Amino acid sequence: MASAPPAAVSPSSTRVGWIGTGVMGAAMAGHLRRAGYPLTVTTRTRERAKGLLDEGATWADTPAGVAAVSDVVFSMVGFPEDVREVLLGPEGALGGARPGAVLVDMTTSEPALAIEVAEAAAARGAHALDAPVSGGDVGARGATLSIMVGGPADVVEAVRPCLDVMGKSIIRQGGAGTGQHTKMVNQILIASTMVGVTEALLYAYRSGLDVERVLESVSGGAAGSWSLSNLAPRIVAGDFAPGFFVDHFVKDLGIALAEARRARLALPGLALASQLYVALQGQGRGRDGTQSLVHALAALSGQSFPPSAAPGPAS
Repeated sequence: MASAPPAAVSPSSTRVGWIGTGVMGAAMAGHLRRAGYPLTVTTRTRERAKGLLDEGATWADTPAGVAAVSDVVFSMVGFPEDVREVLLGPEGALGGARPGAVLVDMTTSEPALAIEVAEAAAARGAHALDAPVSGGDVGARGATLSIMVGGPADVVEAVRPCLDVMGKSIIRQGGAGTGQHTKMVNQILIASTMVGVTEALLYAYRSGLDVERVLESVSGGAAGSWSLSNLAPRIVAGDFAPGFFVDHFVKDLGIALAEARRARLALPGLALASQLYVALQGQGRGRDGTQSLVHALAALSGQSFPPSAAPGPAS
């Protein structure tokens, strides 16, 4: 049985651990360090944590080592198998966690795995939350993430001060796994939106329009979206650096499709987007950002990006 709910966290009384310092994780952990929380980190390659170590974070060789000296341990890794390894594996955080500790997995992962982690934590007298995020590298750097949390209400409230340091929207969705289900809703919305954004840009280019001027016109109207405002300008600039990897998005869409099948839901827009992103992987763009979807769609019309403008109408 789990121990009593943890006390509210604070920089003066709470030691924080962090597992995974990738595109988003390093920025998120940095906010906690700069807020005054003593921070212990680990990641696959120590060099990836150099910025945090230079700011005063302490290194641990394993997730279990992080948990052994932490009251709250955050994880932000790539795939469900990584979550299982760093939390439940032989050197995982749960093995080093003390009774009353809180594990907060911020990876986008499988709802069933979030429930498994929560049950394993409870059996050891610890607590677990699933708290995936939305907002990409921009939100991670700016501490403006939307954080979707699953787990006991009292545990969520106890760690809320840490979550507030990283995000601007922190909403508990329900019990274990509900944060991950909510993130699937988020990814389904983004998937079809990105198809629309990239199709629209291709049309604008092919019609010979001034694409930047087009974006000025449509971004503030009914077609406006986060993706249009934040990712379309990157596409226009030819910037396909990852704020969120294609490989990770394909993983997310696969989880969403599996959950949809389990619920006997037909989601053809999600399925189409998934196939287009798989095509990007086939083009060798798995480590590009999700905005590189424009290349998959351009290829369907025999175009490279940006496509040449079509001849204008006869005058």
